[in-house]
Amino acid sequence: MKASDLLVDCLEAEGVDYIFGLPGEELEDVLFSLRESSIQFIPVRHEQGAAFMADVHGRLTGEAGVCLATLGPGATNLITGVADAHLDKSPLVAITGQGGRERLHKESHQALDIVHTFEPVVKWNTQLNDTEIINESVRKAFKLAEYEKPGATHLEFPEDVAAEAVDYEPLAVRNEVRRPDPDRESVERAADLLATAEKPIVLAGNGAVRANAADRLRSFVEATDVPVVSTYMGKGAVSDRSAHSLMTLDSGPDDEAETAIERADCVVAVGYDIAEHDPKRWNPNTDTHVVHLDHEPAEVYQHYNPDVEIVADISRALERLEETVDETWGTWCADVHETVLADALETPDDSDPFSVAGVLPYLRNAMADEDVLISDVGSHKMAIATQFPTFEPNTCIISNGLASMGIGVPGGVAADLALDSNVVVGTGDGGFLMNAAELETATRLGLGFTVLVFNDDDYGLISEKQRENTGEAFGTGLTNPDFVTFAESFGVDGYRPESWADLEDVLDSVVDDGEMSLVEIPLRR
Repeated sequence: MKASDLLVDCLEAEGVDYIFGLPGEELEDVLFSLRESSIQFIPVRHEQGAAFMADVHGRLTGEAGVCLATLGPGATNLITGVADAHLDKSPLVAITGQGGRERLHKESHQALDIVHTFEPVVKWNTQLNDTEIINESVRKAFKLAEYEKPGATHLEFPEDVAAEAVDYEPLAVRNEVRRPDPDRESVERAADLLATAEKPIVLAGNGAVRANAADRLRSFVEATDVPVVSTYMGKGAVSDRSAHSLMTLDSGPDDEAETAIERADCVVAVGYDIAEHDPKRWNPNTDTHVVHLDHEPAEVYQHYNPDVEIVADISRALERLEETVDETWGTWCADVHETVLADALETPDDSDPFSVAGVLPYLRNAMADEDVLISDVGSHKMAIATQFPTFEPNTCIISNGLASMGIGVPGGVAADLALDSNVVVGTGDGGFLMNAAELETATRLGLGFTVLVFNDDDYGLISEKQRENTGEAFGTGLTNPDFVTFAESFGVDGYRPESWADLEDVLDSVVDDGEMSLVEIPLRR
């Protein structure tokens, strides 16, 4: 067989179902090897979209999503989505083509040092510069991508190596490597610290969802009667219906959830990455006791310097802590839960103009608990993060590590391929048009999900920040196409509701109809 056949055999052994990418001359052997495989190669419209699809696939399934691009501009176009996976802790394997090794020692057409270019945004990467290292390198790429904390890895495949004859087989895929159980001393120290607390609170981060720790976290808070506030990426770890949930750190009419965590005297941070939300916001005076519970030690930061660190499998650590803690605290801020949830579910008056916050109660009612909302990045993300009640883990996907615009529509493609649940994408006009061409990918694949475009003809979040700081905005205004006509040109059903009642009817109709649809929601600037 050729080396490209071996690469594809290794990908099949890893259980890869889809590869998202763009073709290129240097990938010719790889593409024809894929044609003979069980893997579905999905040509997309931009490499960034391919990387975002792999990113969201990894985040939803826990199995590395795979994206493919050619050398030079193809590889550099991937890098934003790869970096997003890196900071959002999504398992992803990127594969890029490269020219023949005979021209890499000198300046040549489209040749860049991609391995070193990717180095800051991946856990590991290498060039497959010898056929003897292919099976080991693919196994290592997937093992490291999926191992906690997960992230991105990268393989570069020169075209002359891809064409060489080989006589190797894929390495066997073993059971996932598991973090050890927590050490008894750390658990007891954490329990002693909690015993001195009057107002403890749990901060549920990305890892509480990603590590499948939600069931154990729910058990812990029920047993101890401790409230929970989540980061944007930890939404759903504890159901927002629970009296223990304060939704996310910025939820409530006056950021009441953040006020609650500021009132707390001990924070149990479960699977929390400080890239998700700056701890300076909730621990400004560095006087809050912190228990760090995660797969890796805490980052060193003045405002996040934990008293105790339990570095272990998150579920097992929560189980041991629950067994060791004797106290219960009463849900000392149950009034906050009631206020926050009531605010999130309040529908607007008929005369109110359209707003993102006003749409969300109707959207929540149209979606089942297990349906998935993918949020792009922009001012609408802030509303979704703080005012969209989430009842199951991994059902509200928000990028808040790199927080890159343009993830919404590609994320919808990946989610609809990976899940049986209904999928909705919430995006602004700015983020939507960054990767709107992936609507063609969705229709070509026969997918069916809903895209909500919140249209304010503006990079609205930046305008808001500028006005807060200076009283005016500059450089943020946009003009847009007719989004309904735009959608229909792709064969997608388009809607532009004119009233709240009209919006409610549209959402109730399209969310679960199994068809591609786009709903433009005009926002008053």
